Amino acid sequence: MQALLNPDMAMLAAMMLLTGAVGGVIAGMLGVGGGIVIVPVLDLVLAALGIDSSVRMHVAVATSLATIIPTAISSSRAHEAKGAVDHEQLRRWGVAIFLGAIAGVLLASRVSGDVLSAVFGIVALLVAVKMLLPLEGKHIAETMPEGVAGQAIPFAIGGISSMMGIGGGTLSVPVMTLFAVPIHRAVGTAALFGLLISAPAAVAFVVTGWHVEGLPPGSLGYVNLIGLAVIGPATFVTAPWGARIAHALSKRQLSILFGLFLTVVAVRMLIRAFG
Repeated sequence: MQALLNPDMAMLAAMMLLTGAVGGVIAGMLGVGGGIVIVPVLDLVLAALGIDSSVRMHVAVATSLATIIPTAISSSRAHEAKGAVDHEQLRRWGVAIFLGAIAGVLLASRVSGDVLSAVFGIVALLVAVKMLLPLEGKHIAETMPEGVAGQAIPFAIGGISSMMGIGGGTLSVPVMTLFAVPIHRAVGTAALFGLLISAPAAVAFVVTGWHVEGLPPGSLGYVNLIGLAVIGPATFVTAPWGARIAHALSKRQLSILFGLFLTVVAVRMLIRAFG
């Protein structure tokens, strides 16, 4: 208990609180669940605590997914109130995203932290390029694909998102916009996808990390309950603020903001993986 009350731990708790607040705003604004902020920052925080690099990224990803659960609920309610959730798309993709999230955790539990960092950085950079290019009005198709492709896409989104510790918006927003879904509706729908990814993935990370050694104090499997307790409430409170900001911006402004942010995060994680 005394260790938790020393100045260093108090500073780390304050950093987690700030991270949660910023993550919540970005979750509501971009539909990304906040994990795109929380994962790299938690990785730095855990490094400062001296947690071994072999489990650090797993803890960051798992804890981020756990914090996304309340964020996704808060953010999706705000977007629903503005009529920005596509329930037909939710029914079309929901099961595949759910199953993909579980598959992603099973794979993540078998690879190193550097591999998770590389996946995070590469995917984030690819998405950033797409969002920064002036592609408004340019679509692959005017409707979402059906059949095998129509289910493979959301399965991949769920799997990659759970490996990155994100809510799915980072991938589902640009994919949906490529198939002519308006970005505000894509962002609103992505908030609900975040719940379908974060809930099963967080539980799976608890199970797969149950007997792992070297985890930080207060961990339940790979999920750190201290981080969850501090970050979760902050993201829940601030997510609606981000949703209001999103609806005050133009489509192009929202795309550029999303792209620039992802570029910064991607570079940081690639340095973590290969530097």
